[in-house]
Amino acid sequence: MKVIFTGGASGGHFYPIIAVAQALDSLVFDEKYVKPKMFYFGPTEYDKKLLFDNDIVFKRVVAGKRRVGYGRFQNFLDLFVTLRGILQAVWHMYRIFPDVVFSKGSFTSIPVLIAARLFGIPVVVHESDSRPGRANIWAGAFANKVAVSYPDAAEFFDMNKVAVTGNPIRKELLVLPTKEEGRSFFEIENDAPVILVMGGSQGAEKINEAVLGILGRAVSYYSIIHQTGAYNFEEINRTKDVILEGNQHKERYKPLAFLDAEETRHAAAAADLVITRAGSSLFEIAEWKIPSVVIPINISNADHQRANAYAYTHEGAGVVIEEANLTPNIILSQIHSIFSNDSIRNQMGEAAHNFARSGAAKKIAHALFDIGMKHEK
Repeated sequence: MKVIFTGGASGGHFYPIIAVAQALDSLVFDEKYVKPKMFYFGPTEYDKKLLFDNDIVFKRVVAGKRRVGYGRFQNFLDLFVTLRGILQAVWHMYRIFPDVVFSKGSFTSIPVLIAARLFGIPVVVHESDSRPGRANIWAGAFANKVAVSYPDAAEFFDMNKVAVTGNPIRKELLVLPTKEEGRSFFEIENDAPVILVMGGSQGAEKINEAVLGILGRAVSYYSIIHQTGAYNFEEINRTKDVILEGNQHKERYKPLAFLDAEETRHAAAAADLVITRAGSSLFEIAEWKIPSVVIPINISNADHQRANAYAYTHEGAGVVIEEANLTPNIILSQIHSIFSNDSIRNQMGEAAHNFARSGAAKKIAHALFDIGMKHEK
């Protein structure tokens, strides 16, 4: 069997693809299936090492972006980029002739999905957000199966095709070290509660500013592991030296440009609270049973981040702070409030875990095998 993965140019799209690939390999071992050949079609490799480690072959397929409300000339130019991508996808797909295509959506999936339609290749789509993007809504019309992370997203698709699976999570993030091991990894030697700040794979400028705004006061009470994003790291590192100069607790602040899988595991193990955006990382946090302060992006496609945040916190798993209200005093007050009541914090952790819908990658892998092996025959 041959499987093509496609969709997205961000960690929120790419890492669930890796999780599904890992689940396919696990099913090969558990069910004695023949190992499938796996390919990733996209504009870039995103993470070359992860592709190599999971035996996934990369094929470059470019894609043009469609902007709504702006950039009409750029949209026109990108039509030619998309056309080129379609030709690339058709050529690669003709040579490989896969049995099933798994798409995570976004504009980067469009050329690959068009090629799949031309060749009559079965398609399985996964939607991470509570409000689907345009690419997935379009693809859902002809996809064989549609998996969604949030129940609210199901109404946008043919209900006969939809399964609410949750979000696929890489296996290395599902089993964490002990809290003591997590603290030791980051050289946290005090008893102060640990806050993990995650701004997504690229960081989040608004969250970074808020953290810096409370930093001098916050380290008196908490240790902070802060994933800043590579672009912001140098400036934040310089700024924290000024803010924390002479502060007796300055070692409690641990900024990092990016958290790899091992660092993420240990940070999650150490953390008592997470400050996060409202992307697919919510499902990782839910698996870890950690309370959260969720700060959705103010403007996102179909306002999906705000919808995600409220769908998540409605279950009692955390609290939302809108970007418009993201002042240092408000975020610090919210943090203090959560840590002031152990019972509420524990309830948040349990509510988060109930939201997680564990096993999404395995469910999707089963569907890919079922559909792919029927097509193979």
